[in-house]
Amino acid sequence: MSYAETPAGPGTPPGGLDDALLKVLFAQSAVGLLVLDPQLRLVRANSLVEGVGTEEYIGLRFTEAFRLDDPDGSEQLLKRVLAGEGPVRDHLVRGRLRHIPGDRIFLVSAYRLDGPDGPDGPVLGLLSAVVDVTERERARDRETALAAVRDAVGGSLDVAATCRAFIDALVPGFADLAVIEVVDEVLRGADPPVGPLPPDTPLRRAASGRCEAVERDEVIRGHPVGGTRRLPPRTPYALAAADLRPRLVPLTAETRWLDADQDGSRPLAETGAHTLIVVPLTLRGAVLGLVSLYRCGAAEPFDEEDVSLAGTAATRAALAIDNARRYEREHVIASTVQRRLLPQAERHQAAVETAHVLLPGRDSGCWFDTIALSGARTALVVGGVAGEGLQSAIAMGQLRTVIQALAGLDLEPEEVLARLKETADRLAHERAALPPSDSLQGEELRAGCVYGVYDPFTRTCTVARAGHPAPLIVGPDGRAVPLDVPEGAGLFDTDGALFAPATVTLEEGSVLAFCSAELLADERAEERITRTLAHPGRSLQQLGDDIVYALPDDTRSAGAALLLARTGTVSEHRVATWDLAQDRTTPATARLLVRDRLQGWGLDEDTVDSTELIVSELVTNAVRYGTPPLRLRLLLDTTLTCEVHDGSTASPHLRHARTVDEGGRGLFIVSSLAAHWGARHGPDGKVLWTEQDLPHGGTQ
Repeated sequence: MSYAETPAGPGTPPGGLDDALLKVLFAQSAVGLLVLDPQLRLVRANSLVEGVGTEEYIGLRFTEAFRLDDPDGSEQLLKRVLAGEGPVRDHLVRGRLRHIPGDRIFLVSAYRLDGPDGPDGPVLGLLSAVVDVTERERARDRETALAAVRDAVGGSLDVAATCRAFIDALVPGFADLAVIEVVDEVLRGADPPVGPLPPDTPLRRAASGRCEAVERDEVIRGHPVGGTRRLPPRTPYALAAADLRPRLVPLTAETRWLDADQDGSRPLAETGAHTLIVVPLTLRGAVLGLVSLYRCGAAEPFDEEDVSLAGTAATRAALAIDNARRYEREHVIASTVQRRLLPQAERHQAAVETAHVLLPGRDSGCWFDTIALSGARTALVVGGVAGEGLQSAIAMGQLRTVIQALAGLDLEPEEVLARLKETADRLAHERAALPPSDSLQGEELRAGCVYGVYDPFTRTCTVARAGHPAPLIVGPDGRAVPLDVPEGAGLFDTDGALFAPATVTLEEGSVLAFCSAELLADERAEERITRTLAHPGRSLQQLGDDIVYALPDDTRSAGAALLLARTGTVSEHRVATWDLAQDRTTPATARLLVRDRLQGWGLDEDTVDSTELIVSELVTNAVRYGTPPLRLRLLLDTTLTCEVHDGSTASPHLRHARTVDEGGRGLFIVSSLAAHWGARHGPDGKVLWTEQDLPHGGTQ
């Protein structure tokens, strides 16, 4: 008689051949076998199911014997098998056994045992195959956790983001609670100290995480993210930082060393943490920080295999943190260089109010400048070298220095950019000539620049650009002013085309916005900026801040420069202009006019005498060698400017006259009396100009 034909219920011994088959099956099966009655109570079990085959388990329900995490779900599954809905194969359940500590993972299959009448008759029970796959699943969990660390850690060059990704990869899959602490100076880009870590070294909590089962805030309140601590002595943390070896430590409320860490691990032990792994973050003998991993409550305690995984994961994290630290240090250096190379304060201009906004970010090669030119004119410049890091900042500084020197030559904007491009070409050739082993040799150089000059007397702004966006202009009435500036080649482009300028006449109170390319990255940027600028009652700094507030989030991480300028005119009380005759008596007339005007402005006698002599020499030179019309202009601001215009394009040259020479000392005298002097050319002739410093910075 087969087992299916056994007339009695649970506990009825089978006989004959079926009895022999059952004995062999239960004795030699490679998996654990259980027989359950229709009420899902345990009838029989073989020895492969550790502990369950004992007499104390017979008669218990399946969910009671294995103390499952989800007893209701498992019981419903078995009842469906009893109801004839088909067998269950390889169903994964989690539970615990009475005589084996910790959580266990079982692979369960279940098959219905039909009576003599087959599927239509009464059901005798279930045959269940149970395999303990705890170690296999733990190994798989370790592999999954390590793969998560490999995938998540190393993709960012931000130390905090790297630490956050590391914690997220380990919690909750591997640890219930995790904390990563980094040496405070390392977070600022400094080199990590060589181990052992000095006891008083401050560590800053860079990231922490906990699973949902760890509910009490007190568990991690002692050291919040961003807080610092020094490792308490005679604790696993201090020992791991000293010998650079990981520690596997059981935690109980009675663990003695917890008294030395009242604010850290003791609250953890008292709220359910039972095992701890401490792993030092080390790289080439240097210590970057510590990783602390905890398991709490009913979770399986850590073992030595877990320590090995934690060490491998920490090595990966240390490498990523060090890469981020190196980038952070270079970024700090590049940002510092950029800051030192940019204007350190707003510069006073005669007829232009300016303000700027510099957004820090990855791009360390953007720059801006305002340069005072002769004749109360102002040069407005914004440019950028593509890329990030120290080399971009250095290239930016080189280009900015060159453009300042070129601006002092009173060249037209298109000519300034042409000369600047020649310098850029030389820099590119120098980089291309570097040895192949030099990392810079293969890096492409790209840069752009926009250069504009505003003249308050003509109220015109002339602009040229090289691979850079044109400025945006809004009139005092809030309407956008069109400015079509032909785009020239980038400064490092091989295209040798000439730069073409564009000139626009502006009303007093117009606002110009010179933006680096990052601020104009999206298609609505121009409209957004011009709409923001259409508020004449707001200060330039407020307008600049409003533009930044409206930027998309991804723009701010790249870094950008914004230069705003509001146009004005020179007060007529600070300007004096005379048209002079092309006559030999004109120098004397000019001296009288200048003395009268300067005394009216209240300037000191030394300045009046010096200016008389300067004007006399310049006018004399224009009468002798120039052509009509002849015009003299004085401009009083923080300095005193003298300008003599004539119709000739020939430029004078400074000569060092010999003792016996009767002439040739005029410009030498001028250069001795003036702080600056020069000549600028226009379509109707040239202007010789001088600048004199005034006592106490000029008049009010």
